Amino acid sequence: MPEQISEPLIIPYTQLSAEALQGVIESFVLREGTEYGTQDVSLEQKVAQVLRQLERQEATILFDPYTETIDIVLRR
Repeated sequence: MPEQISEPLIIPYTQLSAEALQGVIESFVLREGTEYGTQDVSLEQKVAQVLRQLERQEATILFDPYTETIDIVLRR
């Protein structure tokens, strides 16, 4: 039987516990390649910025069932 490849699932941030949401956002902002320019921005500020993007629906949380990974992506 061939392996099914599923599309990533949109996970509404409101369906995550506060602790899980904090962990997802922190994991996202701590990755390499998420620099915020020449200013130093604290982890708390970065987390707050991403949370605002989720609240304004400018970003969304995706879960990939194939790789079992979670990511935050900007909406277009």
